[in-house]
Amino acid sequence: MDSRCFLAVLFLLLSLQPQLGASYLRARKNYIVHLDPRASPADSLEDWHRSFLPVATAPLDSEEDGAGDDGPRIIYSYNDVFTGFAARLTDEEADALRATDGCLRLYPEAFLPLATTRSPGFLGLRLGNEGFWSRSGFGRGVVIGILDTGILPSHPSFGDDGLDPPPRTWKGACEFRAVAGGGCNNKIIGARAFGSAAVNSSAPPVDDAGHGTHTASTAAGSFVENANVRGNADGTASGMAPHAHLAVYKVCSRSRCSIMDIIAGLDAAVKDGVDVLSFSIGASSGTQFNYDPIAIAAFKAMERGIVVSCAAGNAGPEPGSVGNGAPWMLTVAAGTMDRAIRTTVKLGSGDEFDGESLFQPGNNSAATPLPLVYPGADGSETSRDCSVLRGAEVGGKVVLCESRGLNGRMEAGQTVAAYGGVGMIVMNRAAEGYTTFADPHVLPASHVSYDAGTKIAAYVNSTANPTASIAFKGTVMGASPAPAVTFFSSRGPSRASPGILKPDITGPGMNILAAWAPSESHTEFSDGGVGLSFFVESGTSMSTPHLSGIAALLKGLHPDWSPAAIKSAIMTTSDAVDRTGVPLKDEQYRHATFYAMGAGYVNPDLAVDPGLVYDLHADDYLPYLCGLGIGDDGATEIAHRPVTCASLKATTEADLNYPSLVVNLLAQPITVNRTVTNVGKPNSVYTAVVDMPGDVSVTVQPPMLRFAELNEKQSFTVTVRWAGQPNVAGAEGNLKWASEDHIVRSPIVVPAKAA
Repeated sequence: MDSRCFLAVLFLLLSLQPQLGASYLRARKNYIVHLDPRASPADSLEDWHRSFLPVATAPLDSEEDGAGDDGPRIIYSYNDVFTGFAARLTDEEADALRATDGCLRLYPEAFLPLATTRSPGFLGLRLGNEGFWSRSGFGRGVVIGILDTGILPSHPSFGDDGLDPPPRTWKGACEFRAVAGGGCNNKIIGARAFGSAAVNSSAPPVDDAGHGTHTASTAAGSFVENANVRGNADGTASGMAPHAHLAVYKVCSRSRCSIMDIIAGLDAAVKDGVDVLSFSIGASSGTQFNYDPIAIAAFKAMERGIVVSCAAGNAGPEPGSVGNGAPWMLTVAAGTMDRAIRTTVKLGSGDEFDGESLFQPGNNSAATPLPLVYPGADGSETSRDCSVLRGAEVGGKVVLCESRGLNGRMEAGQTVAAYGGVGMIVMNRAAEGYTTFADPHVLPASHVSYDAGTKIAAYVNSTANPTASIAFKGTVMGASPAPAVTFFSSRGPSRASPGILKPDITGPGMNILAAWAPSESHTEFSDGGVGLSFFVESGTSMSTPHLSGIAALLKGLHPDWSPAAIKSAIMTTSDAVDRTGVPLKDEQYRHATFYAMGAGYVNPDLAVDPGLVYDLHADDYLPYLCGLGIGDDGATEIAHRPVTCASLKATTEADLNYPSLVVNLLAQPITVNRTVTNVGKPNSVYTAVVDMPGDVSVTVQPPMLRFAELNEKQSFTVTVRWAGQPNVAGAEGNLKWASEDHIVRSPIVVPAKAA
């Protein structure tokens, strides 16, 4: 380029820079605007919200050109669960609004990620006149709200044969229009789409990702016989509460969920009259509750008597990774079941290793011994996970690939096949332990544990001509140990409130078969997944709707129970041991901690009749909020009403009447208080039984509780002290209240001390 031309271009760019910067500042962006609660509503809600909008400081460039504004100024006026609105603002307008009296803060729009045939039977839900499932009415009359990617209304899982009409109190709307073969009925009684998720103008709530259909059917899908994925995991599919109603709020597109749309969906669900909210969406860990719009909205839902069931997240096994950790939310971890879609790798040495794969080919190109290669032997990260391969190295061979984590395993198979490989073994990384996925691979493959993978790699490195074959054995029941906590399930402690044990509970979240919405977006299938009505998925997204459905069953049987009472029933009756009676294990097959599994693995058959519950109502959380040190303003923001901490007796986290106890024990003893409500039998007696390591002493006063009638309350104290020298590793155990008919178990956690 001529030097004079270069200087001219440079001068032009420099001269335009201030204009480009000003244009960027005047470009409108989406915000959630959080306001102080208004004392006396004089104007309409929309007029009140509009009064906060600043006068535009300058027209947008598009407006100067006559093109008009790039969107509405107010997007949502939140009414029930959040004090405020969502709006499009320039940077200058946002700054002006922040300085306006009554405006607490602005949240820039953020996007959150999306975080069965066997699971009812594995959880003890079986048909029969004497079974709890039948006696519960299968959730009849209860409304479960699903916040997700929408729903495929024509799926047989959402048929309404034999279902009652919506409850008289139902106020929801149905936005399905011109949907072939489906729409709202007595199963799907409401369906709406919000904001960026409303991508289909003719039928906004229709699922274009599959995720929402999967979670909705897990929570409340109707009975469907012969459900399977190409012959695997065959059986009768149903949700946990197959006679419950569904209300669907499409707040997510295929890959992301706008926080603005989520709050709008929560707001609509509470106004519509749902009984349970199922939220299979990830949330960041550690956000202070009064800075977390979802926690704020969930508080209002809880106050209205709605159980809010949320995914713990898929960021495990990192400690402190749990999200959705407010104590008024039910935070759900993910565990395995005893079903495996089995493969077996046989090496030339004769050693065999079991794994899993959803792809079980009839014409198996890896059935006979083939050369086995491990590209990762060169030490390269991209070679280890098969991101980069050489055709000459893998052509005609079985290829050993390291796992890419929670995602990317099927893409590895696509790469291996593209370079001529005829089979693949996916080996876990160390942190993933024994958690294996049943994936729809494009070639014969087996996903094996880290232990198996290291032995296979050692065989490759020690043998001149290593070989391997892969056999496919279909669906196998009775896999052991089961259940166990998965590697990806997010772990406690909660960074926002470490004195409350999170997660709360574990449910089935591994290789869960449920309804599916076929879509051209599912490129993992060689044929695009055409004709798939059911599919297998994993994640806390899958465990959450299991608990949502179980909460609906309890709500149907005990309509007067509070969300806290339902949570207590679920937690205190959960299993801390597996099906063989040994303590639950984590992904390493080590003893699972309470920070991994919460109170334990859900046992719905026992949850229906817990004996005692630890109850809480909205006002009971206020002293706890004040004790967090967030002050009057922070507590007011969460409670949606003025809170004066000086007039309340602030309590520690340990003293919140929660079904589990976290005691930060130092040198001096600590005493915490609890109150239980008798929901079992009148004239019952419970005796305290403590199971703790020998270096921790626990004293319960009184050691016996006598109840004369139902709904009677009794209080007690728990004093925890070191019996000897403090143990920096911490300790875990249980407090059990035992009667002739019930065992009410509460975890006790003494956290480890940082070195």
